[in-house]
Amino acid sequence: MPVTISIITAVYNRAGTVGEALESVHTQSWPHVEHIVIDGGSTDGTLEILRKYDGRLALLVSEPDNGIYEALNKGLQRATGEVVGLLHSDDYFAHDRVLERVATAFLDPSVDAVYGDLEYVSNKGGRVIRRWRSGGYSYKKVARGWMLPHPTLYLRRRIYEKWGLYDTSYQIAADYDLMLRLFSRASLHPVYIPEVLLKMRWGGESNRLSRILRKSYEDYLALRRNGVGGVGALCWKNLSKLGQFF
Repeated sequence: MPVTISIITAVYNRAGTVGEALESVHTQSWPHVEHIVIDGGSTDGTLEILRKYDGRLALLVSEPDNGIYEALNKGLQRATGEVVGLLHSDDYFAHDRVLERVATAFLDPSVDAVYGDLEYVSNKGGRVIRRWRSGGYSYKKVARGWMLPHPTLYLRRRIYEKWGLYDTSYQIAADYDLMLRLFSRASLHPVYIPEVLLKMRWGGESNRLSRILRKSYEDYLALRRNGVGGVGALCWKNLSKLGQFF
């Protein structure tokens, strides 16, 4: 049986970018894709764009929510694919064979997770601002502050069923908390694809100056909650990003 991949897109008032995100899903070479879109009740024309794709979406839900993590949880609860990944409304796949690469890696039944590299690009023109090369996984690296780029992570759905969804008590760092929960405690067998899988527009929630302190605080809470590390891991996590700009 072919590997079916559920892609979840959470969106709220992103009329300027959501169309490109959806197109990058529907032009993928891998045909076994279930695309679920959770809209938070957009008022800027986003919903009208989404409805144009209605025939190509497995599910479109539009209703108020309490933020991106609640929206992602709604999508995860509705996903039926063997593998689940995310595509945020400001992002797009690096090329049209990304999901084929991911599905091929999951043909090995022992593989629990697949991830790759990410590029942050400018809003206009797609100029590369920052390159995030993940590298291979080890628990020691996680304890020192290493983390893979969350939007490139694909997991078997059973992993969510066993280890839980996003903790919505976090405003910004629920993705980091989830990855710490999985990569420090779940004994996953991950596979690293050493290429750029995703392009992310610069300016996401965690990149806004007004939220950096809040994110660092939540990152620290996540580290302590998962018993991985503390201030040292947090410092190295942040310092290690500097080399991605050069």
